[in-house]
Amino acid sequence: MTLSAADTTDVASSASARRLEALAVTLPPRQGLLPQSVARIVLAVSQDGRRPRAWAGALLLALTAGCASLPPMEGRQETFALPVSRDAPLARAVVPAIEQHPGKSGVVPIDDGRVSLGVRLALIHEAARSVDIQTFIWHQDSAGTLLYQAVLGAAKRGVRVRLLLDDLNAEGLDPLFALLASNPNLELRLYNPFVGRGSRAVGYLSDFTRLNHRMHNKSFTVDNVVTVVGGRNLADEYFETGRDLGLVDLDVIAIGQAVADVEKEFDQFWNSASAYPSRMIIAGTSPMTSEELAKRVKAIADNPLTARYAQAAAETDIVQRLRAGTLMPEWTKTTLVHDDPAKTVSPSDATEYQLLPKLEAAFGRPDKSLHLVSPYFVPGEAGTEVLARMAERGVQVCVLTNSLAANDVKSVHIGYAKRRPRLLRGGVQIYELKPEASPIVRRAGEVGSGAKAGLHAKTYAVDGRAIFVGSFNLDPRSSKLNTEMGLIIESPTLASRLAAAVDGAYPNAAYRVTLDRDGNMKWQDGTGTVYDVDPETSWATRAFIGIGSLFPVDWLL
Repeated sequence: MTLSAADTTDVASSASARRLEALAVTLPPRQGLLPQSVARIVLAVSQDGRRPRAWAGALLLALTAGCASLPPMEGRQETFALPVSRDAPLARAVVPAIEQHPGKSGVVPIDDGRVSLGVRLALIHEAARSVDIQTFIWHQDSAGTLLYQAVLGAAKRGVRVRLLLDDLNAEGLDPLFALLASNPNLELRLYNPFVGRGSRAVGYLSDFTRLNHRMHNKSFTVDNVVTVVGGRNLADEYFETGRDLGLVDLDVIAIGQAVADVEKEFDQFWNSASAYPSRMIIAGTSPMTSEELAKRVKAIADNPLTARYAQAAAETDIVQRLRAGTLMPEWTKTTLVHDDPAKTVSPSDATEYQLLPKLEAAFGRPDKSLHLVSPYFVPGEAGTEVLARMAERGVQVCVLTNSLAANDVKSVHIGYAKRRPRLLRGGVQIYELKPEASPIVRRAGEVGSGAKAGLHAKTYAVDGRAIFVGSFNLDPRSSKLNTEMGLIIESPTLASRLAAAVDGAYPNAAYRVTLDRDGNMKWQDGTGTVYDVDPETSWATRAFIGIGSLFPVDWLL
């Protein structure tokens, strides 16, 4: 894979950060300067409809918070993955198979969100020694609450639990964190935390350069013998249980060599300079009571809608088949690629800490085909030229990304829309997911009428021989700012399945974007209807994208 490390990269920002960035698209890209941060806060506060007096209060609070600093790391202890114990139930089940495939990994893909939630809950239930979870988002919604209860239950029965959570989306969760951290077997660390525990927008005001770097990695490992790696955060929409939005995503459950590699990566981030024990950050916070958490769990069980999700998760049998020895993973070579946590505190041009060069080296140069699935696709000028020239020399280059209507972060479309004509002229095939894409809406539609689908999987296949599954988007944020991770799996079977899914997305799940004879873009929906503008969008949304495209904001995306 030969996308330029300087121009192709992630957009893994949270929705809140995206809204903040979208408001500042007219600002020059002087990252980290206080005047720009002040302007961002004024824009964010005014967008909320607050009066000028409130703006002044917010600015004063932010500047006051700017006087605070992160606490020293005194007292933080380095810890590492526990050795495998063959007495643990999961280990007894999988270690013999691992020993028969030295140096290889057994992988099983999971493309159903509810199954993915069930796998995680079942793994925690089976845990006998350790649970290590690294994630960007962990909400306190139905799915998130069930997982919080599960890890706390594991800690209460003596399992060592380590939770590494990026702090960007943790606003309002400190009482829950204090409850979790009160158990001696559970340690929560917050990655690159905000000093002030209120508004994240206020935090950006005083410390934008540091806080604009986030940890987007996702892994979920139990007893050092089973891991789940992919693009899913821990929240309803990522498990297809949201009322209004379901996100199409992909995980793999893995055993063998991949687990050792993932745990080594986890330890590196867990012991890094950016991972602060939560007790250092939320000192003085009154914890939520165990009764309150139990009450919330009961409300989920008593609600007919959310109870269906819990039931579907409970009926997932992948972990049971793993224990019984009837799960048949594909045994193959895997390579874990990830950013170094030093990227968080380093300049954005420090390529020695970045994942993308490692991804390119591991994949190699595509000779026949390159299939890219990226929800936030911002290839940049150089990346656009690489893809177009690749297609011009005869490589089949196919891109599946979100349509403007399906994109949950509209501002990302700014960096993508202006590159479409050149990509199409070069012969790149572009498909954009429809917001009503099947099959996910058939499942999400059980919950909320008018439910929409959005693409969230980040997966790429080269020459039908290898596939990447992980957290890395093809955009500047993933490449330069956030930390990311993922598995490269040498599997013609999985690579062919991905290629078939992308090639077959049109017409049922995606629009096909083309150019007419005059060079104008068209969207075909497969029914004979051809659109002259982004389908299912308002003129105001399209105007926002058009105006934003006039400004140099790719670095934010």
